[in-house]
Amino acid sequence: MKKILLAATMLAPMPALAAPPAMSAADTAATRAMFETLINTPTVLGRGKVPEAANYLAGEFKKAGFPEADIHVLPYDTKGDKTAAFMVRWRAATPSKQKPIILMAHMDVVEAKREDSTTDPFVLTEKDGYYYGRGTTDIKEGITGVSRALIQLKAAGFTPKRDVVVFFTGDEETNGIGAEKGANEWRELMGNPELGLNADGGGIGYTTADKPMGASIQTAEKTFANYTFTALNRGGHSSKPRKDNAIYDLSHALDRLEAYKFEPMQNETSRAYFAARAKIGPAPLTDAINKWLKDPKDYAAADFIEADEGEAGLTRTRCVATRLFGGHADNALPQLATANINCRIFPGVDPNTTLAELQKIAGESVKVTRNDNYVASLASPLRPDVTAAYTKAVTTLHPGMPITPEMSTGASDARPFRVAGIPVYGVGGAWVRVPVDLRAHGKDERLPVKALDDGVKHWMIMVTEMAGK
Repeated sequence: MKKILLAATMLAPMPALAAPPAMSAADTAATRAMFETLINTPTVLGRGKVPEAANYLAGEFKKAGFPEADIHVLPYDTKGDKTAAFMVRWRAATPSKQKPIILMAHMDVVEAKREDSTTDPFVLTEKDGYYYGRGTTDIKEGITGVSRALIQLKAAGFTPKRDVVVFFTGDEETNGIGAEKGANEWRELMGNPELGLNADGGGIGYTTADKPMGASIQTAEKTFANYTFTALNRGGHSSKPRKDNAIYDLSHALDRLEAYKFEPMQNETSRAYFAARAKIGPAPLTDAINKWLKDPKDYAAADFIEADEGEAGLTRTRCVATRLFGGHADNALPQLATANINCRIFPGVDPNTTLAELQKIAGESVKVTRNDNYVASLASPLRPDVTAAYTKAVTTLHPGMPITPEMSTGASDARPFRVAGIPVYGVGGAWVRVPVDLRAHGKDERLPVKALDDGVKHWMIMVTEMAGK
């Protein structure tokens, strides 16, 4: 899932704190070569190319001098498709009381068709100051940034004072099994880590005039969950219609869902976000935000905020119908009608609680069932060490860039780690121009050329700050 940039997130700008890390012409060339290899490898569901990307990365780390015993390509099955995770454990120079940190991203990408794109989505193309190709922003720039940062730090003689674990999954865009394995089955292989730093979260935005717009550190995300509304009926001949009808019953339930408003909620992250958001206008929206921050029970204010397209999904759980099926013949009354309901549930709320709420909405004539067994996503606390490291990385490379916490409405590999008690922070180093570059999962995905090297530098600062002190 692509990181979501909250462009309206404005805090007081901070000055640059240090000179950015240097990159030689050889470093830039090696970074581009890695990026090109990864983009040109179509790591989409069903093509079996993720293990190829993982083995390529393993070779690059071996060439850089990382011990082979600490480099792992971990094959696994994701509901019938063969994929793999990639892991490197860069051990501290001397035993450390600090637990390891994880640097996270995912190697898989969403499918893209050649006829839907201006350039071949699986051939890196450079033009007009951009790199084009599937995964340029979601999230092979993060894979490249993390990998090249560690390779360059090792070449420069840096030695971590705590273990640094690279963990890239192979099915984040589909089933998320790799992240589940990482948070549980492979946890000991990682050294029982203390926290994760996720390249697939947060982000940095500029205006189309290259003015700083905002950077976000993702500390929470909503729980992704699917439910099915099912209406059953005895059916009959269509020439003899009756009041009871599976399609009508389902339609009425969906009407009620459309009109329903879940209870507004706040947490540490969303309060910090809205406190910053209230400083930049426009007045009707900021007035509502200030009212809601002052009184979380002011549901009218929360409703006004939620009605704003830019703030939708940030005040509460949201559920929406995404797929429909009904009937079995043109001349028969329907015996079955179903709808898929996709919910993005506020962190900390049990999806079973949402199930019960949906059943009340649907009514007696429609049965609601869960389609997955996901548990509630949890928010990560705002740790001073992580926020300080991210602030230094962002302001060093992007002077004057305001920063704030973010609760994303999407989902990522962070969820199972947070559920397992390992806090994760979305601290991606990519920057794009908003809104013209927000093309993840869509046509002509692209990344500014300069942003690729900046991503490497970003992760060099993050690792130095989090593992070098």
